[in-house]
Amino acid sequence: MNLYLITADPEMAKMAVGAGVDRIFVDLEIHGKEERQGHKDTVISRHSIDDVRAVRDVVGAGELMVRVNPWHEGSPGEIDEVVATGADILMLPMFKHVDEVANFSRCIGTKRRKIGLCETSAGLARLDSILAGGGLDEIHFGLNDLHLDMGLDFLFEVLAGGFMDMAASKCLERGLEFGFGGVARVGGGDLPARLILGEHERLGSEGVILSRAFTGGAKTLADVPADLDFMAEVAKVRECMDELGKRDDDQREADRVELGERTRMIADRLRGGS
Repeated sequence: MNLYLITADPEMAKMAVGAGVDRIFVDLEIHGKEERQGHKDTVISRHSIDDVRAVRDVVGAGELMVRVNPWHEGSPGEIDEVVATGADILMLPMFKHVDEVANFSRCIGTKRRKIGLCETSAGLARLDSILAGGGLDEIHFGLNDLHLDMGLDFLFEVLAGGFMDMAASKCLERGLEFGFGGVARVGGGDLPARLILGEHERLGSEGVILSRAFTGGAKTLADVPADLDFMAEVAKVRECMDELGKRDDDQREADRVELGERTRMIADRLRGGS
């Protein structure tokens, strides 16, 4: 399981890699993000190409992943600039059509690893053609924007509603690595992290983002809460995944049902409060 941490702070990136985080995620996406998420309690990153260069210098044994903007006429130049920084992985968000993904992949070629971030209902509906012709090395499903695009009340309704079962099956059929969503610390989160990680294990996911709640909302190392033992919390995620892998099918199904029930309760509460 690859663990991702979103940060543009070199010191936090260095600490995270030392604690066992696999990929440091610098986020250059800004096009359309304010319109989609400005009314939500979400993080809109303001990272820059200079941040990519600074983080590249400290990542070391980890991988540097950079999310670019959705495909647009300036994408080839943006991609070339990111490749020149030495980023290991480039991620394309908000695609709706296979040609956007294929153009992205052609621009990169074999220079770097290519990940598609599926976060539109159109992209999900067209997943077969995107997996067949997009030229991706991996795909990640962004539950936050997906749930907004679907008009849902809670991001994990995408998971509880069976959409990830369908997507996972298609990815596994093609032998393409996939991941989805984010996770808080084990023992924390409005929806228990153990149940979310249980779905990663059940579905065969290979990647998850450590959420804002995981770091106590910190964007820099200086902001990390003094009582947060980051290395220990990363180790708990690994240990939890190991334990989840020992479940039998009956327990996997029981955990899936519990996640669905809890998700519906949270969604009902959110809808009632809107």
